[in-house]
Amino acid sequence: MDLIANLGMGFDTAFTLTNLFYCLIGVFLGTAIGVLPGLGPTATIAMLLPVTFNLPPVASLIMLAGIYYGSQYGGSTTAILVNLPGEAASVVTSLDGYQMARNGQAGKALAAAAIGSFFAGTVSTVLIALFAPPLADIALKFGPAEYFSLMVLGLVVAVVLAHGSLLHAIGMVILGLLFGLIGTDVNSGVARFTFDTPQLADGVSFVVIAMGMFGLGEIISNIEHESTRSVMVKKIEGLMPTKEDLKRIAAPILRGTALGSALGILPGSGNILGAFAAYSLEKKISKHKDQFGKGAIEGVAAPESANNAGAQTSFIPMLTLGIPSNPVMALMIGAMILQGIQPGPSVITEQPQLFWGIIASMWIGNLFLIILNLPMIGLWVRMILVPYPLLFPAILAFCCIGVFSLNNSDFDVYLIAISGVLGYIFSKLKCEPAPLLLGFILGPLMEEYMRRALVLSRGDATVFITRPISATMLTLSAIALVVVLAPAVRKQRDIALQE
Repeated sequence: MDLIANLGMGFDTAFTLTNLFYCLIGVFLGTAIGVLPGLGPTATIAMLLPVTFNLPPVASLIMLAGIYYGSQYGGSTTAILVNLPGEAASVVTSLDGYQMARNGQAGKALAAAAIGSFFAGTVSTVLIALFAPPLADIALKFGPAEYFSLMVLGLVVAVVLAHGSLLHAIGMVILGLLFGLIGTDVNSGVARFTFDTPQLADGVSFVVIAMGMFGLGEIISNIEHESTRSVMVKKIEGLMPTKEDLKRIAAPILRGTALGSALGILPGSGNILGAFAAYSLEKKISKHKDQFGKGAIEGVAAPESANNAGAQTSFIPMLTLGIPSNPVMALMIGAMILQGIQPGPSVITEQPQLFWGIIASMWIGNLFLIILNLPMIGLWVRMILVPYPLLFPAILAFCCIGVFSLNNSDFDVYLIAISGVLGYIFSKLKCEPAPLLLGFILGPLMEEYMRRALVLSRGDATVFITRPISATMLTLSAIALVVVLAPAVRKQRDIALQE
């Protein structure tokens, strides 16, 4: 009964005109940036953080969540029509989706992606409603030592699951931790790493780092890879799948939803892993194995279901533990901090309208995606053809205006320029900015919980290994590091980096 009452409160919150409007804006923008290859939800959310600063907390987080799961839907459009995935998770969709478009079945492919996305989004939202509160109740029993160890585990897993060089990933985490230390020490009042610059007394703004590294850095690097796009079909027909099509996609959608929901909770790129796993599973067990790679509708429905399910279940660790499972969730935590909300299990008890309002908005957002997107295929086709160099100046101006508006400080504009250059350099060096962002977010929290634990234990550092939960998580962190440092694993990472 508590669940029904809480969901009722969530729908009361989500069904206000303001929150409905921002949910609609979020899924529309999400689809749009999913359609535009190279932009992505991380860069877009980073750029929109200044806009959300003056919004009510519930409205801002509903909009940002809509951008994320809306982009997973939009990425399939370019994957099917142009063979140019808007999102990494949509790479698998393009294998059969584009072949279906070439065979004159673009409408069927888009319909299968839409149905799979809607079903998976609906089911995964139910899972969040069912499992997030119990996990938060467990997390409320954590003390400072447990939280410190949990964040250590989060950073270690971020290193383990980062692509490419292990040394690069560790270096980026350490750099993020160092950026997080800049500013005035809360306990002693001493300025740290400010280089006698008064503007750095309050630390480096999360918005500046996020917008620079993801917004400017990735967009600049995308200009180098801009290529001519040609849409396979200008007019989409046959958006209603036949009874035979529905029979073929029903089981793949169910299996994809189950796989994506489970893998989406994992730190790193759970939704991407889910999409690949779902496609591989269908290819093995399908009765139409010969059609895979040539236009199998199961090859579209399964990965799209897994992709969208994983995108939404990735909210579980963020909402219950305050631990981001991917860069987008790190940005969501940053948005909560900007709104004065402490991420973690206390959100459910102290901000129940926010928590349940976000969950209810996901159902509404998935319905908006179906209603808006299939009739608007023509608009998305035209957007695909917009040259990227025309978009870049507008995006650059938007970033600068947004970051200046936060504190009316031109120093922040200089910082975002520096962050953008660093982001571009990191991309050339094949250093992922995501571990840096996670280190930047979790670093100050780790320091705070470590100090609290030492104060409560009167300086006894063994508190981190004498408390069972804390010791367990530190042990898991050590095991993860040992595994990733194994010669065979390092060799595979080096091969992946060379490719």
